[in-house]
Amino acid sequence: MNDLITGAVCMGSLVITLFFLRFWRNSGDRFFLYFALSFFIEGLHRLYSSLSRASGEDTPLHYLIRLLAYGLILWAILEKNLPREGPRK
Repeated sequence: MNDLITGAVCMGSLVITLFFLRFWRNSGDRFFLYFALSFFIEGLHRLYSSLSRASGEDTPLHYLIRLLAYGLILWAILEKNLPREGPRK
């Protein structure tokens, strides 16, 4: 049952990746690209976790992968909200 739920979360993450890639292609905004990359990393991490039974999810590698994915989301939000440097009038 655990593998079924992990597979569903993995599939959901990869489908969300496709949606964000489509939004990025239509708008050209890097915000959507960072979100797509974050969900792609999370989906691949879930796939790797379910296929490798060698270690549990409490190893530092798993936390670093999640930190990278969530850090991309935070960076996208910060970059979107920071004032842009441009010509001042």
